[in-house]
Amino acid sequence: MTSLALEFRPKNLDEILGQESLVEVFEKFIDMKKLPHSIFFGPAGCGKTTFARVVANAFGLDFYEFDGGNFKLESLRTIINRYSESLYKPLIFIDEIHRLSKTQQEMLLIPMENYRFIIIGASTENPYFVLSSGIRSRSMLFEFKPLNYTHLEKLLLRVQNKLNFSMDEDAREFLLKSADARAVLNLLEFVLVFDDRHISLANLKRLRPTMQSEGVSSKDTHYILISALIKSMRGSDVDASLYYLARLINDGESADFIARRLVIFASEDIGNADTNALNLAINTLIGVKNIGYPEARILLGQCVVYLASAIKSNSSYMGIDEALNFVKNNKALEIPAYLDNNSPQKQKYLYPHDFGGWVNQKYISKDIRFYKSKGKGDESRLLDNLFFMKNQGID
Repeated sequence: MTSLALEFRPKNLDEILGQESLVEVFEKFIDMKKLPHSIFFGPAGCGKTTFARVVANAFGLDFYEFDGGNFKLESLRTIINRYSESLYKPLIFIDEIHRLSKTQQEMLLIPMENYRFIIIGASTENPYFVLSSGIRSRSMLFEFKPLNYTHLEKLLLRVQNKLNFSMDEDAREFLLKSADARAVLNLLEFVLVFDDRHISLANLKRLRPTMQSEGVSSKDTHYILISALIKSMRGSDVDASLYYLARLINDGESADFIARRLVIFASEDIGNADTNALNLAINTLIGVKNIGYPEARILLGQCVVYLASAIKSNSSYMGIDEALNFVKNNKALEIPAYLDNNSPQKQKYLYPHDFGGWVNQKYISKDIRFYKSKGKGDESRLLDNLFFMKNQGID
């Protein structure tokens, strides 16, 4: 018996849901008959494997699927040798490619370089953290977005039209809050066992007592809640911050996603006003990746309380944005020759440590100011450091 997840798997790019920008890119690749090594990364159930199969079919490539957790190089060599005398190359798909060992990743580099095959890897992890620079430099990185409520509605309508069943409105809402396409189809497949003509909420709850996740699948709730959490922390309202955090956790939002937003907030809204904030947020991110729910809620709660209570400053955030805006809209400034190690004038560079840690010296050819500290919290200490060095010197 074919599962609904397989039966309704898209067969071509036109049927792909939620990845419109990537579909457009790969349509160009197909038109040009050029396919790069690619890394697909994004949350589970957003269609990475399906997309790879559709691409292989569009290019007429033989498709071989591996799992990164039990990947065997010998199996790959057997496939490569099979095509050694052929003008056609296979498409090698490695799911959970981040699970490959360092040695396994290194063994892929030469055949990738020589295009002995086309490789598409899929990962739920950020490839910049889990894949070697060699793999990344030989591949194009494509981020997949989670399917939203509207995408899942379209999928459900496809299934409903083909299988011809009715559904109560509360059952529809519950089903569409089942996290991802795979979860929706799996739940749908087995609830139809009870009644293949009508789906009720009561029958759905016999299989899944609570919604698996409201976070990524229900209309705009995901974005509204995380926005409310951020604004509450920015406004230093601890209790409101904990409320919205609890809503996110209760609705099944990924602990990793929440922690990543906390890291961004710590840098953007607190910055150097409290230098412990970013350290705590990053450690929270590391912690929840290794612990997970339900204990991850404790780490997230601690971090949210700290960030909401911390002194706020966006001086560093505004500073880098001003610098980037200047760079984009102005001619590049000439770098003083004594800062260039390839210039004969490098001998004129004054090494600050020879002068006690600071010496009066120009580092940029134009007087310009990007960083405008408000002197809040730890920023006042940093300003005192600058004032002391520039105005009093160091003994």
